[in-house]
Amino acid sequence: MRIVRVYTGEDVRYGLAEATTITLISDEPFAAWETEDVIPLAGARLMPPTTPTKIVCVGVNYRGHALEMGHDLPAEPLIFLKPPTSLNAPMGEIRLPEISHQVDHEGELAVVIGRRAHRVTPEEASTYVLGYTCANDVTARDLQKRDGQWTRAKGFDGFCPIGPWIDTEVDPSDLLLETYVNGEQRQSARTSDMIFDVPRLVSFVSEVMTLLPGDVVLTGTPSGIGPMHSGDNVEVRIEGIGSLVSRVL
Repeated sequence: MRIVRVYTGEDVRYGLAEATTITLISDEPFAAWETEDVIPLAGARLMPPTTPTKIVCVGVNYRGHALEMGHDLPAEPLIFLKPPTSLNAPMGEIRLPEISHQVDHEGELAVVIGRRAHRVTPEEASTYVLGYTCANDVTARDLQKRDGQWTRAKGFDGFCPIGPWIDTEVDPSDLLLETYVNGEQRQSARTSDMIFDVPRLVSFVSEVMTLLPGDVVLTGTPSGIGPMHSGDNVEVRIEGIGSLVSRVL
């Protein structure tokens, strides 16, 4: 099942995406719902597929990226937050802030939480997950280095494109993740290269803060991060999920 949020011209509704259609549903996917009207997928204005109370991100979670950044492998997950106002839709616009001179792409697998998770074990973590989507943890790299912490560099409006939908059936353990800029491949790795896998991450985060339905956990980026410039088209592709495209302004 692929869950979308779509602007219908009147309001934003959840729906189920098929090959050519979207079937609207009567409520959020975390509640009991019934199917309703069917609209074409082609030309639909997709929104971020969830509205999280928080976006929890994981730094340095791919072995190749740790080497690229000159970091030792972490002993436990390194987590930080992006604000919900950083959310950006599929086919959305990433606006480069004037105060930064290097804004990088970071293609990532995103986990969407399906029910309240508080101090769950890795063994039970998957039962708290609704599904998975593509994400781009956009980062003002120069500000990150200047500040010594990551809130400003990661937190600009629009710095977290996610989508195009939440896939509820894909197995996240060994998926091909790729990032392209103007059709040129910049990142390519498998999620099996993660230092901490999805169950471990969900469990770890839930020990610190309660995860609520719709919350998002970004699982880290592989090697190959690099700058984006005005006019670029950036695409994050994840095997079994789909493609997230953004335009840089």
